Amino acid sequence: MAIITLPELADLAVMAAAVGFIFSGIFRINASANYDPLKEHAGKKWVDWKNFRLAVMVAAPAVILHELAHKFVALGFGTQAVFHAAYPWLGLGILLKLLNFGFIFFIPGYVSYFAGSLTHLQMALISVSGPLANLLLFITAACLLKKAESRKWRTALYLTKQINLLLFIFNMLPIKPFDGGSFFSNILQAF
Repeated sequence: MAIITLPELADLAVMAAAVGFIFSGIFRINASANYDPLKEHAGKKWVDWKNFRLAVMVAAPAVILHELAHKFVALGFGTQAVFHAAYPWLGLGILLKLLNFGFIFFIPGYVSYFAGSLTHLQMALISVSGPLANLLLFITAACLLKKAESRKWRTALYLTKQINLLLFIFNMLPIKPFDGGSFFSNILQAF
């Protein structure tokens, strides 16, 4: 059996593209010294491809590696685990983006796994693995940011650092259905 199946790869690609589109207006490369806002908005396109690529480069790895951490830890405990793009939530995120809603909330994906043979400690570790992946990406980006020389890399690393810190904190809230709710609940039941 393959570690990642074709349907999972398709879901990962759709999720990455949707997340890139949703964040493309939020994650922007800084304007140059001769920036003219009238020229920029005169030929406004539906998708700004430069900022779309930046958003995919920054946000997609944060979400993909978060979900794959859940999957691989679950597989490591010998249970079946499958990644799914959360299509209704991605649709909501895209709709909120198109409506220029001030606050965008969506769940891009999730991992389902068979918990029947798992202990509470194992389920707690599966739950915390995604946020820990974001914490590791935050620390890595923060370290690389100190050495980055080009403005584009500094921008990308700064945004990577910020989104991963946000995902770590948000996902560790001790509220179900967030990872933190499942983590703390399973830790309490384990001990």
